[in-house]
Amino acid sequence: MLLTNRRTFLKTTAAGTVALTSLSELTANPDKKYKTALIGCGWWGNNILKYAMECGECKIVAVCDVDQRFLDQTAERVEKEMGNQPKKYGDFRELLDKEKPDIVINATPDHWHPLITIAAVDSGAHVYVEKPVGHTINEGKAMIAAARRNDRVVQVGTHRRVSPHNMSGMEFLKSGKAGKIGMVRAFVHYGGGPGEVVPDSEVPEGLDWNMWCGPAPLNPFNKLMHPKGFRNFLDYANGQIADWGVHWMDQILWWTEEKGPRNVSSTGGRFIKEDNTTTPDTQVATLQFEDFTATWEHRYYAANHNEKHNIGCYFYGTKGVFHMGWLDGWNFYPVNGDPVIHEDPKLDEPDQ
Repeated sequence: MLLTNRRTFLKTTAAGTVALTSLSELTANPDKKYKTALIGCGWWGNNILKYAMECGECKIVAVCDVDQRFLDQTAERVEKEMGNQPKKYGDFRELLDKEKPDIVINATPDHWHPLITIAAVDSGAHVYVEKPVGHTINEGKAMIAAARRNDRVVQVGTHRRVSPHNMSGMEFLKSGKAGKIGMVRAFVHYGGGPGEVVPDSEVPEGLDWNMWCGPAPLNPFNKLMHPKGFRNFLDYANGQIADWGVHWMDQILWWTEEKGPRNVSSTGGRFIKEDNTTTPDTQVATLQFEDFTATWEHRYYAANHNEKHNIGCYFYGTKGVFHMGWLDGWNFYPVNGDPVIHEDPKLDEPDQ
């Protein structure tokens, strides 16, 4: 998420939502302060919170986390920056019951996304939920059904759809300047090597590990899982394809007019990693659309030193190759040898 200098935190488009329903309720009174609650006070939850506080239309009435350290730190931050003391909760159900927030920010680990989102919309709140929507396809369907049943707005954190350089890059692609595109390659390749086993340990003081695991298996505590790293364990997430893969494959769906692929196949495994994570360290997926083929690939152990980019999407067109990137902006490499067209990233500019 980028800087927000207007009401973009509250407003969204159908492209970035699970369900776009009662948006008029959120925009009818421009002077209203919407009661907002943060569930999940880790580093990314606090990043989203920053923009919620800056937008000028949210009053942070409550924060919730199963880790007392993060809960206390976040409450102190809200009091310092907003001037009010938010209520603190260790159980989201109690928060929803007592506070009745207008908006809930759901920045919990992936395995908690569906249940908290469904409970929030059932309580009457609109929800900003971090990607991925859930751990399984059926969870996502249940979230859509709940949002529609309750006539609530649910926005998913695929925020690159409103990032300035992604938007300008998409305009370039859709203008036809790259020609007809027959293949798209989305990827992320990071170094790291095989790693090593980290032993399980005692649950840190102040952490409700049972609640952290929640609907997922109650495994022994391991510092590779919390406070960061849960996406490397299949009990709680789906690995890199459901982390960075969500962002880059969403760029493909943004570009194409097709609703989705006709079929999907994937291969991969754990060929290098020797630590106690459980997600694939190598994966290649093929998504067959009507008019083009898309692929996803990732490695956890060897970066892309032989290429220009470690992350992003290559769109292969008849007039050249377009790379949509992250920290390196976007680049177009013409087939006729003309100079490369480049736009710097605009990570510090407001969302559009």
